[in-house]
Formats: sequence, C-alpha cells, structure tokens
Amino acid sequence: MLRNMLALRQITQRTISTASRRHFENKVPEKQKLFQEDNGIPVHLKGGAADALLYRATMVLTVGGTAYAIYQLAVASFPKKQD
Repeated sequence: MLRNMLALRQITQRTISTASRRHFENKVPEKQKLFQEDNGIPVHLKGGAADALLYRATMVLTVGGTAYAIYQLAVASFPKKQD
C-alpha cells in the first residue's frame, strides 16, 4: 500500500514538473497604448467591435428590464375588478 502511494507520488511529481509550458507573447504594452490613447472614445468601447456589441446588448437588456419591471408594477398596482 505504501509502495503504491510512493509510486503515485513520484508519477504525479514527474508529470507536473516536466510538463511543457506554453509560451505566450506579452501583449500588455500594446493594450496599454490602445487604452491610453486620447482619441475621444470611451474606455469601455476601445476594445473594438466586441466591446461595442456587449455594451449595446447590456443597454438593451437594462432598458428592456426596467420597462418590464415598471409595466409589472403598474399591472400589480391596479388589480382586476372581481365580477
């Protein structure tokens, strides 16, 4: 039992320590230049088309949800008359 545990420990250490790591290039300086540029665009839209799409979707959901909540409050505040 102890031998199996030691063997398992050695295998896991070997697997983790010798695993190849991916090397990514550092894109932080490029992103810093993009976001610090003074071009009149709000920072939440400087990321491009994906940011604009997410912003518009968020605004549509927010306005739609607010309108629906107000509608439901109006419906709840005027109960139906019982016949």
